[in-house]
Amino acid sequence: MSRDLSVGIDVGGTNTDAVVLDDAGSVIAWTKQPTTVDVTGGIRAALAAVLRDIGHRRDDVSRVMLGTTHATNAIVRRRDLGRVAVIRLGAPASTDFPPLSGWPADLRDTVLAGSLLAGGGHLVDGYPISRLDLDEVRRFLDGLVGHVDAVAVCGIFSPSFPDQELEVAAVAREILGPDVPISLSHEVGELGLLERENATVLNAALYRVARDVTHALLVAVEDEHLGAETFFAQNDGTLMAVEYAARYPVLTIGSGPANSIRGAARLSGAENAIVVDVGGTTSDLGVLVDRFPRESTLPREIGGVRTNFRMPDILSLGVGGGTIVDLANGVPLSDSVGHRITERALLFGGDTATLTDAAAVEAPGTIADHDLPALDRATRAALTAALAVARDRVESAVERMSLGRTNLPLVVVGGGGFLVPDSVLGASAVLRPERGNVANAVGAAIALAGGRADQMCDYADRVQAIDAASRQAIERAIQAGADPRAVEVVDVLETPVSYSTRPTLKVSVKAAGPLARIEQRTDTPAPPVSYSTKGTS
Repeated sequence: MSRDLSVGIDVGGTNTDAVVLDDAGSVIAWTKQPTTVDVTGGIRAALAAVLRDIGHRRDDVSRVMLGTTHATNAIVRRRDLGRVAVIRLGAPASTDFPPLSGWPADLRDTVLAGSLLAGGGHLVDGYPISRLDLDEVRRFLDGLVGHVDAVAVCGIFSPSFPDQELEVAAVAREILGPDVPISLSHEVGELGLLERENATVLNAALYRVARDVTHALLVAVEDEHLGAETFFAQNDGTLMAVEYAARYPVLTIGSGPANSIRGAARLSGAENAIVVDVGGTTSDLGVLVDRFPRESTLPREIGGVRTNFRMPDILSLGVGGGTIVDLANGVPLSDSVGHRITERALLFGGDTATLTDAAAVEAPGTIADHDLPALDRATRAALTAALAVARDRVESAVERMSLGRTNLPLVVVGGGGFLVPDSVLGASAVLRPERGNVANAVGAAIALAGGRADQMCDYADRVQAIDAASRQAIERAIQAGADPRAVEVVDVLETPVSYSTRPTLKVSVKAAGPLARIEQRTDTPAPPVSYSTKGTS
């Protein structure tokens, strides 16, 4: 029998979910385990549980995919972050806004080892702003030897003209050693100097976190003697190889919501829909467009820092199964019992009223096969009122995400899906797919490997720019683990650039493909580029 099974794992704030999928995409085993403080324990428990369920077929597992909140937690908690030397190429054009402008002071103090605003950078047409002074870079780095963990380099318009960043990277390795982690902005973010620089610095600061979590996944797989390949989910619903995740950890930050949306698509069969993933702490809403998450067009803020890397367009509500109910006022609070719901909720013998208890009042005996203890009339009325408020909030969020469209179904997934009613204004239907409670892990297991690239060009050169960006996106998808023979361009976005002297476009290309087998992971050149304008916008 061929090794045709895949394991998907997703780490949430309350639960760590895992599934095993066969070659046809059917769920043959699943589990929900409490998320542990160190996260690794929950991963190991979830993996061990599903492997137990499939018995001797564990030897057929060939791939393990993980979506994790490690990177987000490190930024939010200001823990385990590296000290970064930040080099911006763009003086004198950008001197009014020094590196890390707008960062929260505590995060800036944690991350910043030193910054240099050096000459260099380009105008939109590629004309140099000023001469790149590598001696200035050498003096700066010489003063930080022994006091820096990583380097971040960001040049003005470097996504289109990356040569100066590559020169600085070579100097950094010469002075700090060949093993120093270096983040280059043209590989991490998109156009938009400050947001791209922020994403690049965060990526550099997360190298230690990436090393630890990739090691934890590899050890968990090794402890189970699987001999399986390992992958990480990234922000846009695609996968990347462990080595790629270690190099670009910032790309994992939005993987949880993206996994849920992709998993909802597979389980429900919907290609275009609104998805709500109701967990123990929050409800995350996103939009499914041609089976992929709709992406946000606005800069995203992570831990108080504005970035511009691609993230799903997600609306998060403080509504979940563990949300605490204010019995005095009959409203849900912003706090949650989280993974301790089985200890604290009334339904499980605890002393804290939650929205799960409210749902149990409405449908006795249907939630977790438990019955509520005897409650007085006032408590029942308060729980019922809180459930109505929570549902109103979900309904308002659905209307907001639909952008006025009323023909989209609402796909409900997540362990707290029972909080969503069977009829929601603004949705054509409410779908509850089988195994929707572990849709996030399903999304991780089915994801394709992906890559992106951007180009700036004159309108007259758009065809050549799309071709160049497509080749670069395909190469990045192959680096992330895609099969070179099957990877293809799945999206081309053309955006006019305002205030330019000539008609100018920004071209963004996304490529994706099924995962390659180990023997296909070679330096095979990217295949000839082919794409259509279907889906081009």
